[in-house]
Amino acid sequence: MSARSVLIVGAGIAGPTLAYWLHTYGFEPTVLERSPALRTGGHAVDIRGTARTVAARTGITAHVARAHTGAHGMAFVDHSGARLATLGTDGYGHSGGPVAEMAIRRTDLARILFDVSHDHVEYLFGDTVIAIDQDDDGVQVELASGVSRRFDLLVGADGIGSSVRQLQFGAPEEFIRDLGCYIALFSTPSTIDLDGWQLMHTMCAGSGRPGRTAALAPVPEQGRALAGFFWRSEPAGFDRDDVEAQRQLVRNTFDGDGWVIPELLATIEDAQDFFFDRASQVQMPSWSRGRVALLGDAASCASPMSGIGTSLAMVGGYVLAGELAAAEGNHHVAYARYEREMRGFADRAQAFARSSGDGGLMPRSRAHLWWRNASLRLLRLMPRQLVARGMERVASTVELRDYPVLAPH
Repeated sequence: MSARSVLIVGAGIAGPTLAYWLHTYGFEPTVLERSPALRTGGHAVDIRGTARTVAARTGITAHVARAHTGAHGMAFVDHSGARLATLGTDGYGHSGGPVAEMAIRRTDLARILFDVSHDHVEYLFGDTVIAIDQDDDGVQVELASGVSRRFDLLVGADGIGSSVRQLQFGAPEEFIRDLGCYIALFSTPSTIDLDGWQLMHTMCAGSGRPGRTAALAPVPEQGRALAGFFWRSEPAGFDRDDVEAQRQLVRNTFDGDGWVIPELLATIEDAQDFFFDRASQVQMPSWSRGRVALLGDAASCASPMSGIGTSLAMVGGYVLAGELAAAEGNHHVAYARYEREMRGFADRAQAFARSSGDGGLMPRSRAHLWWRNASLRLLRLMPRQLVARGMERVASTVELRDYPVLAPH
């Protein structure tokens, strides 16, 4: 076997999935995470299509079920809270609807993957890679803490802002495609009984204001919910580390809007899990260079608009580990096979995100908003197989292989 030790940068979803399966196949994975500990709170994600099989093979399906957000559908409401259209999971199957059957907070899923892997995987928190030097025999990494270590292989699973990608492949602007909108998410106290429904209130563009949607989604904790804000905008041009400026931008964009938006904006200052980002995609001609490969959002972020990013991460981690096992550690062969297996899935997920992002959350006119609502109401009259097939087919692009377990060393 030509490679045993693998450094994985990023302890989100893709990294721990890869680490679990690398250990299963006889490798020695180490996971490096910039944050001092696993994060808490966080926004909801969905496990769809083939990723459900990965979850089952990893042995976490029951854990995911216990941590379910409680969401079983999405409803679009007007300024008074009256429902305009509903989209329930019962009409779309386990993977095809706007809310999948396996809905869980991202941080809860990361904790589950950590729990099933950490007894056999070295995890290092509160540190990051600042320099990478690879040669014919391995990869030397310098960490921010001053530590220098050597591994056979290196995988960057460190998100859309990947430091591994920047160090080995080039500047972010070479690979990041802007989708023209912002997303803000945070947990908040809520007096509304959501009863398992994610509520969406959309306002069209007009009077110098963009098309925009505010959302409220269930979380497991009683009396709390997840607030979400989505709006079309040119880049605002402030420091991405300036959290107060981000909060203020959300306030300015939604100030004066109805429904429960004033109550949500009043809690934004105290939100400890505030998430803010520009909706973007990562598009790269190749996901590997020498002994270094990229995985998950670092390689092919589809953006939160896709609803499939977590599934991409889990399936990608399983496939990359399996191909390394099948190639007995030969990274030249394994990386090429991994990309060949996953490229179609990533391309389809990104195309789906581009079409769905402009399809109703940020309408450009009243006519656009009216057509969106009318189309949603018509969906209930269409056959389930036809309605759900778009996302369901994308999420099931990859047909999983059974990979060999390597001999212990």
